Amino acid sequence: MKVSFYGTRGSCPSPGKDTLKYGGNTACTLIEANNGKKLILDAGTGIRRLGDELVKQQEDIYLLVTHNHFDHIQGFPFFKPAFQAQRNIYIYPAITQPNEPKAIVEQMHGSYSPIASTMLQANIQFQFPDWQLQPIIINGFSVSRQPINHPNGGMAYLISCDNKTVAYVTDNELNFPNPVVTISQWISIVSDVDLLIHDGQYVASDMPLKFGWGHSLISESLDLAVQAKVKNLAIYSHDPERTDDELDQLQAEINNMNQNVNAFLSMEGQVVQL
Repeated sequence: MKVSFYGTRGSCPSPGKDTLKYGGNTACTLIEANNGKKLILDAGTGIRRLGDELVKQQEDIYLLVTHNHFDHIQGFPFFKPAFQAQRNIYIYPAITQPNEPKAIVEQMHGSYSPIASTMLQANIQFQFPDWQLQPIIINGFSVSRQPINHPNGGMAYLISCDNKTVAYVTDNELNFPNPVVTISQWISIVSDVDLLIHDGQYVASDMPLKFGWGHSLISESLDLAVQAKVKNLAIYSHDPERTDDELDQLQAEINNMNQNVNAFLSMEGQVVQL
């Protein structure tokens, strides 16, 4: 299994000379099985570049959406395969409050977008499997989902293939007020996974101002990974104000900690082979 990061930034894009190393595009990750089958996680601005690659291929596209905040759907209007006739795109929406499963295309209307969703030429189908029967098989991957601690709700995904498991838990505040899922439950959910991709947008100095905003401290994500005995931890959803130099310093601090997990700050363009 191969995991490729096309967007690792949280909240909003942050292009510029100070974010070249870790990237400025918002959430989009691609998981590819050994047989070449693919699964896309989220459609932030990072999905545009992924679309430039996929537009040259003919395979069906499978997209899992964690929630409908702009940094997770705003790239879809620029996803070239969506404008290809006879292209099949299967979208698996999350449960949100309010529940708006088709928000990823409904954002393309009125004064919000010069291109209406009716102009998309692909065969876009929203999928609503019975998740009570999870895991669900999606394009050959075994997929389960779990609610996250985030304003307006959303979903995390556990994806298994080739005897490997990835937990994609972006935009999740471990110490959320009135949490949907407790820390002890998260430890059980992501226990022993091969790769945990977890929100780490904040550091201690961001608190208490941003308490309840739906994001975890890097240190909290690291503690979760250690307690759950995961093999690899990718810190995700970097704060848009965090520069490459600041993220490098945070990575150095992680490297100096005594831990039993390979922990790293995810970078746009990075590929992790499991």
